[in-house]
Amino acid sequence: MSTTIAIFACPGVQMLDVSGPLDVFAEANRQSRRPHYLLQVVGTSTRAIESSSGMRLLPNLSIFDEIKSPHTLLVAGAPGIAAAPVNRSAIEWVRRHARKARRYGSVCSGAFTLAATGLLEGRRITTHWNVAEELQRCYPGLTVEPDALYLRDGPVCTAAGVTAGMDLALALVEEDLGRELAMQVAAQLVMFFKRPGGQMQFSRNGVAEVAGRSTLQELQRWINAHPAEDHSIGALATRAGLSPRHFARVFHQEMGMTPGDYVEISRVEVARRLLEGGHDSPKRIAADCGYANVNGLRRAFLRRLSITPASYRKLYTHAPVT
Repeated sequence: MSTTIAIFACPGVQMLDVSGPLDVFAEANRQSRRPHYLLQVVGTSTRAIESSSGMRLLPNLSIFDEIKSPHTLLVAGAPGIAAAPVNRSAIEWVRRHARKARRYGSVCSGAFTLAATGLLEGRRITTHWNVAEELQRCYPGLTVEPDALYLRDGPVCTAAGVTAGMDLALALVEEDLGRELAMQVAAQLVMFFKRPGGQMQFSRNGVAEVAGRSTLQELQRWINAHPAEDHSIGALATRAGLSPRHFARVFHQEMGMTPGDYVEISRVEVARRLLEGGHDSPKRIAADCGYANVNGLRRAFLRRLSITPASYRKLYTHAPVT
């Protein structure tokens, strides 16, 4: 008996949120030499769905068709979905079938639709790094982990942005059909079996936003522009004209983080840009970013990006074309 995988796709859907996971499951069928997965795309109607790229996707079913609840239900995302008009019929369909599914989840910003059903309350989930804060504000009962590529919390399985849907699908294939077959699927699709690091390595948000009173904003700009300087509490407090204790308290109140956290985020962001350039040595980059040695930079990268500086550089250093 086939395992039904249904992906709900709304108008304006990100095509790769749908096609990426489907290709992983379809490749698993080919590698296992049997139709283990029955793949379905569900739309708000049976008409072609126009994606965010303008391509059209013809769904197998609509939310108004009578269907058996799938084994696995995933909700695909769409740019701007958080601000789009709420489709109550779609949310009710997702709620009804997710409750009956063995597992359910979302890809990218599809988490907004799934969260609207109430089924994610109290769950650990992830979504695209660029909308993670907005999702957390809209649904404070969730625990949104912005660095995870994908997460499993009980029956709930959620993926970060776009291509991370393929990472999630591969993890589900491994769960269903075993590690060896999942590795064959990854090899055939030329994708990582386990991608290194988390999704924050792809974030382009930059350093923490400059905020707070004018004195602190000036200090933050100075920190960002001078990563190699002395950024101890004492030195920063002196520059701000405050006592160290008062400075630390005010900074945390207005920024929502400690001065040390802000400094580390700033330094890691500068180091990222230097590593992407691919020219300076790790030792030189560590020194330019205020670290006594490469190990200090490495620890900061692992804390903030879940990846080492060396691995991060490889992502942006291309092999010569021959």
